[in-house]
Amino acid sequence: MNGYVWIETVQWDNFNEATTLQSSVEAYKDRFGYYPAVILADKIYRNRDNLKYCKELGIRMSGPKLGRPSKEGTTAADRKQEREDAAQRNAIEGKFGEGKRKLGLSRIRARKAENSLTVIATQFLVMNLETWLRTLFLLFFRILGLGVLRFA
Repeated sequence: MNGYVWIETVQWDNFNEATTLQSSVEAYKDRFGYYPAVILADKIYRNRDNLKYCKELGIRMSGPKLGRPSKEGTTAADRKQEREDAAQRNAIEGKFGEGKRKLGLSRIRARKAENSLTVIATQFLVMNLETWLRTLFLLFFRILGLGVLRFA
């Protein structure tokens, strides 16, 4: 959300991630007081149960319709919406890529589950602090009126 990340669910055993969507949406509502307008999710989350749940709540879920593509194809507006959703989703995936590259989320060496979770939570904290400091830094320069560098 706006460049900030948080841990919703951590499990060490194999499970289908699609089963966590509804609880994540409810946690979002508890956190912010309203349901999200759009869910930008992997294809694995686009199952009948989750699509029905989102439709009942008036939440748009990104991605193609289930089943075989229609013979008519998609409209220009649908293709544009899919591109916009993909661009936003790339930014979200990029944030996790940043955590893996810069903060070592892909190289956790803790042996116990509690220790691993502590390392993960600390790395998410650092990611959020970086986002906060970046926002504070930009705000500082806006207040000073420097804005963007201008050349003659």
